[in-house]
Order: sequence, then C-alpha cells, then structure tokens
Amino acid sequence: MTEWDVVVLGAGAAGLFAGAEAARRGRRVLVLDHAAKPAEKIRISGGGRCNFTNLHSRPEAFLSENPRFAVSALTRYDQHDFIRLVEAHGIGWHEKTLGQLFCDGRSGAIIEMLLSELGDAGGALRLSEPVERVERAEDGFRLVTSRGVTDCAALIVATGGKSIPKMGATGFAYDLARQFGLDVTETRPALVPFTLGPELLARLKPLVGVAAEVEATAGAGWFKEAMLFTHRGLSGPALLQVSSYWREGEALRIAFGGGDEVFGALRAARAEAGRRALRTALAAFLPKALADWLEAEIGERRNLADLSDRRLREIAGFIAGWEVRPVGTEGYRTAEVTLGGISTAGLDGRTMAAKAVPGLHFIGEAVDVTGWLGGYNFQWAWSSGFAAGGAV
Repeated sequence: MTEWDVVVLGAGAAGLFAGAEAARRGRRVLVLDHAAKPAEKIRISGGGRCNFTNLHSRPEAFLSENPRFAVSALTRYDQHDFIRLVEAHGIGWHEKTLGQLFCDGRSGAIIEMLLSELGDAGGALRLSEPVERVERAEDGFRLVTSRGVTDCAALIVATGGKSIPKMGATGFAYDLARQFGLDVTETRPALVPFTLGPELLARLKPLVGVAAEVEATAGAGWFKEAMLFTHRGLSGPALLQVSSYWREGEALRIAFGGGDEVFGALRAARAEAGRRALRTALAAFLPKALADWLEAEIGERRNLADLSDRRLREIAGFIAGWEVRPVGTEGYRTAEVTLGGISTAGLDGRTMAAKAVPGLHFIGEAVDVTGWLGGYNFQWAWSSGFAAGGAV
C-alpha cells in the first residue's frame, strides 16, 4: 500500500482546497510545498484583503484555447458555494466594484480557513520541502524530495505558473506535464502593467500618478475601468484586463469617454461659455492634469467659441480614440497570473485528470485557464481544486 492516497504539490489556493476536499472524503492526503509559508499569493492579494471571488464569475470571463473546458468545474463549485464556506468560518466580507468580494479583515483569514479545512479533515501539510523528481510507480507515483522519498496513489499538481517569481513561482508544473506527455500552450504574463518607450514616457511625465476612467481595448478585449499613468507606462484595472488580450507590437486604444459623449459635452460648454479654453471644458469631466495634457497633445489653443462642430468632432474623436503602442509589459515580475499553460486538450474537465496518465491531475493557474481581474482566478482555484479533490 502506498504511503499516501493523495499528494498535492503546492500549498496555494488551489492546492490547499483540493487537499481538504480529498481528505474530507477519507483519503490520506499530504500537501507539499517548497516554500516556508503556505498561500503567500493569497496573503498579498487584494491589497492584503484577498479578493477571493467575484459575484459575476462565469465561464465567459475565462480565457483558454478551449473556452468550454472550465464550464464543468465552474458550475459544479461556484462563487456562491465558496461564499457559504467563508461565512461558515465567520469571515466578514464586502463587495467593492463589479462584483469583487473582499475580506473585511486581513487576507490571512482565508489562509487560516483553508488550513483549518485541511487539518480538520485529517490532511497533512509539509513546507520547505522541494520536490526534486517525480516518477511513475507501479501503484501510483514516487516523489523524491529534499527529505527523501514519498509514495502516493494519486498526484495533484497545483504549483501555479510563472507570475511573481520572487514569491517562488516557477515553471515546475509545465516541466512535469511535458515529462508525462502533456502539451503546454504558450505562456505569457497576464493582468500586468504596460511599459512605454522613452519618448512617450517623457511626454506623459506630467501625468504620472493620475488616474482616469477609460474604455480600454486590445484585440478582442474591451474593459471600462480606471487607468493609471505610471513612471514605466500604463496600469490600473482597465489596462491590466486588456493585457491578457494584447500581443507584442499591437496598439492599445484608450477612450477618455465616448466620442458622441465628449462631442456633446464640448458643444454644450461652447454654448454656455464660448470664451472658455478647451482644457477648462475637458477638466469638467477629466482630471485637470489630463485635460491640460490632452489640449497640448491636440495642439488646440483657441477658445471654444472659435471651434466649429467639425473641429469639436475631431477633438472628441482623438479623446475617444487615443492609440498607444506599448514596448512591452512589466513581465512576470508583477503579473498577477500566467496566461496559457498546460493544454486542456489532455485533461478531463470534470476531474482535471490527465487523460493518458491515470491518477495525475493539474489544477489552478498551471492550467490553460485564465480569468479576468477581480477574483476570477481565485474562483478557478476553488473550482478546479474541488473537481480534482473530489475525483481522487
């Protein structure tokens, strides 16, 4: 008989959740991690309050080469199931914008809940134990770790992606998947700030630290949220969102309000006070520094009374369709998640098991399923963890 029924590699959100679910079903479970502390990504998430799910979580909010793959897991254990678990542990929560749910207190409460769930179900946790090698054994898997050999009947891999390497992120899951014959799709940093070239940065210097509500578009992605000008380029929720859809060399389209909306506001301002400067009219619905910058960028110094409807439409078109071509992103260093990963073509969406390797499961960020900003990726951790934990 093997030493453990189930070993879970990775003591993050997905791994702890899967381990608890498997242990609750009477399995002998061990969760292993190379880090000294569990779930550090949870600890820092949401400004330290953990954006643990989203009320609007749905399959359409997740990117994958197979958009339907996540449907089974996301519907069998959804955001409302996790909310009930949070409430059962007496953790207060509140909704911010766009369905984002945060702890009232510190994010450590979610970690304590997961550890409690694992421990109360009889699961074990071992930290600071890197896995050096994984081998197929006659009755399961053999893991060679820094402390010796560990055998198990089933293996759940929840070691995440490459994002935030200073917290120990590696490509371990991808290497292990390839070892067992699974394909790995192209991986890229996602939910990550953009970087701009030196010439544009110099022009944008007066706007560093300025935030504005925008409509941002990249590829098939469109989001209406805040944008922030930074020393390196562009950030804020809207830009992080479209980073998942952007490819190198492409332009971003930023709208500081809709074209007709801006035109109407400028036309009304002209009728009300025609001697007003363009920047003054823009400052009525944009941050003053941004209004000043846009006026200079457009190169229009005349008063509103001197501007025809045609000119106002040209100005509105620029403001509603500013195009910028980033030189890149800040990379995995600051990316919240990794886009791409272990191909879903080789996995069973109901159990997260490798179709060709009985007993081997991959969950969480390691898989080619990436959610929007705002708690969606944590929900994927809970849902995929539930699917795998209930199948081993």
